[in-house]
Amino acid sequence: MLLIRFFGGKGGVGKTTLAAAFAARQASRGVRTLVVSTDPAHSLGDVLDVPLSDEPRPVADGLLAAEISGERQAGRRVAEVLEDARHAVPREVLPAVERHLRRAVDSPGTVESALLDRLTDLVEGTGGDWDLLVVDSAPTGHMVRLLSLPELLTPWIEGLTRNRRTARNVDRYADALFGENTDEADPLLDRLHARRRRLDDLRTRLQRDARVHLVLVPERLPLAETERAADQLGEAGLPLGAVLVNRVAGDGEAGVLARRRDQEAAVLARVRERFGDVVTVPLLPGSLAGLAELGEPGEWLDAL
Repeated sequence: MLLIRFFGGKGGVGKTTLAAAFAARQASRGVRTLVVSTDPAHSLGDVLDVPLSDEPRPVADGLLAAEISGERQAGRRVAEVLEDARHAVPREVLPAVERHLRRAVDSPGTVESALLDRLTDLVEGTGGDWDLLVVDSAPTGHMVRLLSLPELLTPWIEGLTRNRRTARNVDRYADALFGENTDEADPLLDRLHARRRRLDDLRTRLQRDARVHLVLVPERLPLAETERAADQLGEAGLPLGAVLVNRVAGDGEAGVLARRRDQEAAVLARVRERFGDVVTVPLLPGSLAGLAELGEPGEWLDAL
């Protein structure tokens, strides 16, 4: 089994429900599973009918769940950077650096980067602390940006590392002129090297062990967004898994659902032509909240 599964798609198509149902189904088969939400508008706890936080908690035998807050992760990461800065920048400019970093907590780039760091932690735990990681991603555009960050951040970190190394070499030259010690460790440079290694490892792990399942309902607009997301993920080198078409009307329907079924047929034909590997999930009754009601949609995902 592939160890990491992302469920993403346009808001409102049921990706959270399918992610939770798939995770619960695998856990019921004895696969130690962690399902997490990276969507700022968390609804994973609502679907599982349990309160969730940043830290994974048991919700059933073999099933853990969590909702990751990018803002809280960003606050923790900024605190770490501040600690490094206290050892790496002149004392007189430290207050200005601290003010800048505190403001950076609210920056979308900072939040997404911190979210990626937390996701990296969970990926590194996969295969050890749990067998399977299921990620209920943010709506499509946010998911694509998050999964593309390892590729985007690497050259930026390389540039920072070169600049920092150049500055350190200048400092060493000046220290040597005055006969001072030049062998002090540089925690900022060490952290840059460590971050580069983690990004490389994450990119390798995602390409090898992950699949992205795009979720849509059989309508024209979600299909268009799904096709764009598939192209963007392909350009980022991220492997796609089966596409999931949710809430498909049954064959014996009458009235409005019968007319909808005719409209769905054209969309389904396009989905199968475009993607090939497609799993359909019918329109199901009930609220589909709580582990008991997630069993039926989970059965439709056995082919994943």
